[in-house]
Amino acid sequence: MTPSFLFATGIENSNPTIQGGRVRVDELEKCGHYEKWSLDFDLVQALGIQVLRYGPPIHRTWLADGHYDWSFADVTFEDLRRRNIAPIADLCHFGVPDWIGNFQNPDFPARFATYARAFATRYPWVQLYTPVNEMFICAAFSALYGWWNEQLASDQAFVTALKHIVKANVLAMGAILEVRPDAIFIQSESSEYFHAENPKAIAAAEVMNSRRFLSLDLNYGRRVDSEMYEYLMDNGMTREEYHFFLSHRFKHNCIMGNDYYATNEHRVSADGSTRPAGEVFGYHVITRQYHDRYRLPVMHTETNRRQGPNGDEAVNWLWKEWANVLRVRNDGVPIVGFTWYSLTDQVDWDTALREENGRVFEVGLYDLDRKIRPVGEAYKQLIANWREVLPTHSVCLQVPVSMPSDYASRHDNQKQAQAAVASTDPSTAAANTASTGS
Repeated sequence: MTPSFLFATGIENSNPTIQGGRVRVDELEKCGHYEKWSLDFDLVQALGIQVLRYGPPIHRTWLADGHYDWSFADVTFEDLRRRNIAPIADLCHFGVPDWIGNFQNPDFPARFATYARAFATRYPWVQLYTPVNEMFICAAFSALYGWWNEQLASDQAFVTALKHIVKANVLAMGAILEVRPDAIFIQSESSEYFHAENPKAIAAAEVMNSRRFLSLDLNYGRRVDSEMYEYLMDNGMTREEYHFFLSHRFKHNCIMGNDYYATNEHRVSADGSTRPAGEVFGYHVITRQYHDRYRLPVMHTETNRRQGPNGDEAVNWLWKEWANVLRVRNDGVPIVGFTWYSLTDQVDWDTALREENGRVFEVGLYDLDRKIRPVGEAYKQLIANWREVLPTHSVCLQVPVSMPSDYASRHDNQKQAQAAVASTDPSTAAANTASTGS
């Protein structure tokens, strides 16, 4: 049965490089997924979850331009299909193969689109995609803060990484749509806010609050404001590159994924430095800002919290985030899904993967021994309580998702044919996207 509201989790597949590119931080390996993938899928089903953010390890799969090793993806994606779990295919999660180098490489966008097309061709039953995860964060951590991959720290390096990352995402959407015309793209992007802590910090905070939108502005073909246009031009983007984003629009196939953690809000000092602010506005207020800007259906695509010394911190955070989701929904914003990220605990995210310490980050629905945490029990109960209520009492859209078992059915073929027509007629596409039926 097609879910009317997308309750999801994810299996963490970050894989950036650190230490000048010498060390690959492979979270699938650190968290034991390569050996325990079948058990992990059992755990997803045990929670009552039908949608999973999941992707193959890009550095092990994409061996060279046009050359792939699909062996691990074949067994895992075929098992997801057998279980009728709908993957949101997460194709690039903070890292690229060694032969690409890093996000400063201008060849990355076109080559990544070829990889995305190859994936979609091999697994045509997959409908949901996040081609490039958290584009803004990926560019900032790699090229503005100097933490990952190219480990640069300048505005010019940031703009270079950002334009290549977003262009890769845009080209990948186009390539996937050539194979699967009814593909739906869920942009998992960090939703940020910068608070000025005194009047002298207002100007810096305003710049940061404009810059946070750059990845989605470019991705959705929205004209940036004049200050950000100058920022892009001053730091290496050409007019031709800017107009590429204005002319390639796949917005009618998109759901805006908003990620929110307690670390997403920042205090800005007069000198332009920032420090964590904790939860000030919260998911509801910040998501309304993003929705007002882009007017797309919304999905809460990531959140978590450490279990903590009292053992109930993650459970309380889950309740708070769900209350925010309901507040967004009741305000009339079409919110279509919620995600606790990730299925299991993670490793070394306490230092944002900058250090190889092997420390467990206790944010999973299960621990790394695959024992359920209190937040896992709470999420399972939340799903059971709300699954039947939301379809009849929600103002959200019903996303036209085809489950793996639907692939190649008459109904699915008809939807793909309609989507192919819509891709050439934006007005038809908008009407189909806003449909409340499946």
